[in-house]
This record gives sequence, structure tokens and C-alpha cells, in this order.
Amino acid sequence: MELGSILHFLENSCILVTGATGFLAKIFIEKILRVQPNVKRIYVLLRARDTNAAILRFNTEVISKDLFRVLKGNCGENFDSFLSKKVRVVAGDITCENLGVKDTNLLDQMWEEIDIVVNSAANTNFDESLRMWGEGRTNNGETLQNGRDTERGTSGLHIYSEKKLMEEKLKQLGLQYSSQHDIKSAMKDFGIQRARKFGWPNTYAFTKAMGEMVLGQLKENVPVVIIRPTIITSTFKEPFPGWAEGVRTIDSLSVGYGKGKLTCFTGDPESIVDVIPADMVINSMIVAMAANADQPNESIYHVGSSVSNPLELKWFQEYGHIYFSQNPWIDKDGKPVIVGKLKLFDTIDSFHRYMYLHYLLPLKGLEVLNTACCQYFHNIYVESCRKIKFVMRLVDLYVPYMFFKGCFDDLNTEKLRRLAKESCVEAEMFYFDPKDIKWDEYFMKIHIPGTVKYVFK
Repeated sequence: MELGSILHFLENSCILVTGATGFLAKIFIEKILRVQPNVKRIYVLLRARDTNAAILRFNTEVISKDLFRVLKGNCGENFDSFLSKKVRVVAGDITCENLGVKDTNLLDQMWEEIDIVVNSAANTNFDESLRMWGEGRTNNGETLQNGRDTERGTSGLHIYSEKKLMEEKLKQLGLQYSSQHDIKSAMKDFGIQRARKFGWPNTYAFTKAMGEMVLGQLKENVPVVIIRPTIITSTFKEPFPGWAEGVRTIDSLSVGYGKGKLTCFTGDPESIVDVIPADMVINSMIVAMAANADQPNESIYHVGSSVSNPLELKWFQEYGHIYFSQNPWIDKDGKPVIVGKLKLFDTIDSFHRYMYLHYLLPLKGLEVLNTACCQYFHNIYVESCRKIKFVMRLVDLYVPYMFFKGCFDDLNTEKLRRLAKESCVEAEMFYFDPKDIKWDEYFMKIHIPGTVKYVFK
């Protein structure tokens, strides 16, 4: 495997990006346009009823973001014309045949021009209701399955069987419930159940794994690169430090804690929280694309920090406490939210006991009092229920990560880093070495301030 100039690799290339309104896709598009303005074209696929609606969505949900301010500054008054030459917005849907592109001439043009496909389309809700598309079979009718036994000793996962089971469950729920809300809620529970049966913590990881299985079976001689980032955080350097969007994973804890809604949680203080800044993920993607462009195989890269620069949960807890003590969040009434140190219970049982004695039991008393007083305490009761439900949902979703004892093998990624440093003339431009990060400085000066600026509402 050789790696020369990445900018040369990108020059005159044509790239299709799906999920273009997503967090990573935005950063990818911005990076390519900023560092290689001689890219031929970037097709961005967006779900929309037609091209005009897709363009409107792209402008409002992508280009209008502060993320593009550096690129806009570089281009000046030529930004709009530059963008119109380099970006083609396409209305479509990856779950439909031919990506949902209805214009046959455009479809033919895309088939002819596209060199690279970057699939960033995903639903990142950990507890989304279970849905599958496609037949789950290879062209020769062989059932797709996972060749390994899971940690629970369960036999291999068969995608077609799972799809059939899902369809039967939907049919059953359709007869049982009349409300789509009830059906969706039941399918969320069903998704978690099926995921954990095979050793995955949630529906997101479960369906993502099945997607990888499909790619591995159907790719034939097409070079395929799979990037497996760990917990993605705000940008480390580019286009500027601290850009973030949406409440993602550990930011749920930061938002809850900073706003005073989260006073306790559960997890092993010495467990490793494997995080990686978003710009490092994008750089690893671009380098992996260039390195594997002529390799007719499947290459998998774990992009994280747990091996080379581990971050312990107790450090993250401490960084949050220091930051929000010095920079309290101002609530809607203009008052600072004073936070104490987050109580961290090192077993799930001790957490449940604490919640029962300090929150659930008093809540039951408040419910009785509210009923006796003709709903006089209704607002207090509803707000208390909301806070408790918020904490319990976070615990249910993130406990598998808070007690996780392993590290992700990033040997392939380390080899890619070495290859880039030894043979890539733009290694500094496409940095992705987590050893460069000083966690205290990153969280207290970059990530948490960025989360407050771009994510807190």
C-alpha cells in the first residue's frame, strides 16, 4: 500500500456524499472544499420532495452553519459561485431503488462521474425503533449471517431471519395497537431486545453491524473502507476548535449536568471513555480513502483514543465540574445554575437504591399529595417526573459504555497513521493522532465551551 499526495488524489475527483445534513458529512464537505478547491464535484444526496426543496434544505441545514465561516472567508464574494460549480444537490433517499433519484439523465451522469461514495446517512438514536430494508440476501440467494459467536454464546446472526422476525412483529403490533406511537415504542423495545440477544448494547450498534455484514457480502471487487469511530466529540483544530452540533452521547451528560438536571450517574470511575474529535475522524476517512483506492478488499479502521491516549471517566467528571463551577449556565430566568460534583455510583445496584430512596419514593409521596390536593402540585410533579425519566433513560442507554472494560484495537489505524507520516506530503493537513490531545485542555478550553455555544439551548 502506498500513499502519495492526498490533494492530488482528490483533485478532479467526483464524490457522492449521503446523509449530507449530518454532523460528520458537513465537516467532510467543508474540509474537501477548503483544502482541495479543484475537486471536480461533490454530489450531496438529501431527502426532499424535489430538487428545489433539497437545495433549500442544504442551504439552511448545511451551508448556513458557522462551520463554513472559514471557507466563506477564504472565498469572499466568490463563495456562492464556487459552491454552485463544485456542489450538486440531489433529492433522493438511500432506502429507495437508485437512491430515490427520479431524473434518469442525472442518474446516468452520476453513474458516469462518481469516483468515491461516502455513506454518512444514518439514524444515530441509540434506541430507535427497529426497521430494515432490502431482502438480506446475496445475489446467489445465500443467507447473510455473522460468522462469529457473540459474547453470550448465541449462535450466528442471520439478517434475513431478523428481517422476517421484524415484519412478523410489526404485523402483530398492528393488530394489537391502533396508535403509531404505541407501535413505534414497542419496536424500540424490540430493537433493544434483539440487539442485546446478540451482544450489542443498542439498536444503533446492532443495525450498523448488520449493514457492515451486507457490505462485506455484496461488495465483489469494489474497494470498501469502513471507518468505526468511537464517541465523536467537537472539532480539535479545523476548521476551528470546538464546533459541535446536536446532543451526542457524552454531551447528553454535559447538557444534563450543566443545566442542573443531572446530579448523579453510574459508571466505573476508572473505565475508559473512548472519544475522538470529529475533525480527526474526517481526516482518517480521507487518508483511508486515498490509501485504499486501488485495493479490491474491505479495510476496517477503528478510530478512537482508548489505546494510545486513554481518557478515564473520573477525569471527564472532574473536567465538567471545574468548567461549570467557573462558568455556570444561565437559565431562562437569568439565574446561574449552581452545580455540585456529580455523584458517580460504581455499581448499577447502588445507583438504583439511591434513586429509589431519594427520588422515586418521594415522587410517589408527591403523587399521593397531588391527588389529595386536587392537582395543586401538578406542575412540580410533572417536572419531577421529567427529570427522573431523563436520568433513567440516559442510564439505560449509556450504562454499557460506562462500565466497558475493553479498548478498541486500532492497529490498522496506527499503521495508516504511520503510512501518512512516512509517505504523505500533507500529513500535517490530515492529522488524526489522538496522542496529540491533552484531555484537560481539550475538554475545558475547547469541547465543553463549544458544546455550550453550539448545543445548549
